[in-house]
Amino acid sequence: MKILGVSAFYHDSAVVLLNDGRVEYALQEERFTRKKHDASFPLHSLKYIVENFPLDLNELNAIVFYDKPWLKFERLLENYYAIAPKGFWSFYMAMPVWLKEKIFLEKIVRDEIQKIKPDFQKKKVPLLFTEHHLSHAASTFFPSGFEEAAILTVDGVGEWATASMAHGKGHEIKILKELHYPHSVGLLYSSFTYFLGFKVNSGEYKLMGLAPYGNENSTEYKNFKSLILKELVHIYPDGSLWMNQKYFNYMGGLKMIHTKKWEDLFGLKKREPEDELQESHCHLALAIQHITEDILIRMAKEIKNITHSENLCMAGGVALNCVANGKIHDLGIFKNIFITPASGDAGGALGAALAAHRIYFKNEKVEPGLHHLHGGLLGTEYFDHDYQRTLRKFGALAKKYAEDELVHWVARKIAEGKVVGWFQGRMEFGPRALGSRSILGDPRNPEMQKALNLKIKFRESFRPFAASVLEEDVAEYFEMEEPSPYMLMVKKIKKKWLKPLSEQYFSLPLKEKLYTLRSELPAITHVDFSCRIQTVNAKDNGLYYRLIKEFKKLTGHSLIINTSFNVRGEPIVNHPDEAYTCFMRTNMDVLVLGNYLLLKEDQPAWKENDEWKNILNMD
Repeated sequence: MKILGVSAFYHDSAVVLLNDGRVEYALQEERFTRKKHDASFPLHSLKYIVENFPLDLNELNAIVFYDKPWLKFERLLENYYAIAPKGFWSFYMAMPVWLKEKIFLEKIVRDEIQKIKPDFQKKKVPLLFTEHHLSHAASTFFPSGFEEAAILTVDGVGEWATASMAHGKGHEIKILKELHYPHSVGLLYSSFTYFLGFKVNSGEYKLMGLAPYGNENSTEYKNFKSLILKELVHIYPDGSLWMNQKYFNYMGGLKMIHTKKWEDLFGLKKREPEDELQESHCHLALAIQHITEDILIRMAKEIKNITHSENLCMAGGVALNCVANGKIHDLGIFKNIFITPASGDAGGALGAALAAHRIYFKNEKVEPGLHHLHGGLLGTEYFDHDYQRTLRKFGALAKKYAEDELVHWVARKIAEGKVVGWFQGRMEFGPRALGSRSILGDPRNPEMQKALNLKIKFRESFRPFAASVLEEDVAEYFEMEEPSPYMLMVKKIKKKWLKPLSEQYFSLPLKEKLYTLRSELPAITHVDFSCRIQTVNAKDNGLYYRLIKEFKKLTGHSLIINTSFNVRGEPIVNHPDEAYTCFMRTNMDVLVLGNYLLLKEDQPAWKENDEWKNILNMD
């Protein structure tokens, strides 16, 4: 049985192929088109699958779309009717898109597939639709391995639901409670993302990273938090909420909020994207982060009370808030927590396919091991001849090593303070680089965070870095013992690695606090002494596991910095050509393509275009 899951036309479009319940491919369109969060139909992704897997599209048992457009259209019409005559311009801009494209989505999907297979028989393959939050729920419960679990999905908005509580058992998922639009944790958080100068549906993780620079003991933080809870949102004991639409504009406007009302409320001008960050911005970020954590903790407690389950599965865009995830884990009310690696809309394609396989077709779970997500490494794969082609194309100089030699040399380069681009095996599904398309560095190096942010990634200097740690050693470094394979948990670093700091540390200005030496592992220690964690095991992360093991032999430390192989504003590199180009455009020292190792100083001179000259020269 072959099922194709599709998410598209909002953001983070993706396609997933299930083969007898096994995930063969899970691909995001942005990786091919190089447009971050690309919403277009995942044509390039599907073409890759057809070319690399013996798939006849006419033999598909079903194509499954990740939400129900007609329900969304119903919500849209009711929304505009409720606020009329306000929202005219939003209505005027939205309606042509809906009338031309989204209402006729079935035809569009079939027409797109015909671009790949002209003889595609439109009537032969059924096109199914799942509800948005069911897709999220299926994307996390069915791969979790749990026989039963509480399921919490939280995002901006699906059709009507903005959060759902469900119970999964066997091949069934029963929705127990829903929170409905316009009241939404995701839209609340995104409103603050917008006000603080970051891009909605993209910059929420920046807001999360900025929050720890705030001071919860400050008068301003306490004032901000009080104003949010008094004027913007009321939170109920079960985590549901009511948002005061007087301050928000997403129901009928072209922006998230009524900016002037927010500025008057907080006594703070809306920050523009390149404005310098002030202490007030940090305090406001911390206030909404803490409120979001409180909401999610209440939801987790409520679903525990309803289901009495020992297991929790999470999905939806808000499940990418790994700080909040860590706080839920700290509660200890669930024995096991599973968060799917692609929690956002890309993961909806996975959930749609799995929902069809398990619920619609009533197939049993596949044999143990086959349903596992293979460490999230479900994307494109390249081989020796592909690497050779890239080397010839750019006239690049490289040396080929056997794997044992390769991991030794790379571990040594990292220990020497070099920055390494690491391109191996199959690409990650979801927003996190997990050791296939990664940039690696030494966590002991006090200059590494600054160098990676400003000279490699060309991004904001406050942004923290994650650590990849051997699964068996995670408790040595962090207040955590369980695996966290998808980098979706933030935990405190153990005290034995921390440096003593003065009482004035938390009241330091942001720039001083940023580069204060906080631990013996300064490059992965965030300002609040925490770190986002990826645990690495030999089964799912073979060569990457061996690399970290080799680094441990050389340094005594079994963890390294892992950040995604890209620069600011670009998707993670997909093809070896893109990896080499990114390597040459940045101050990376070493590139590894499969078994080939390239040193920057050995490469021919690189000619830059004007756009990249500007990026390279940015402060």
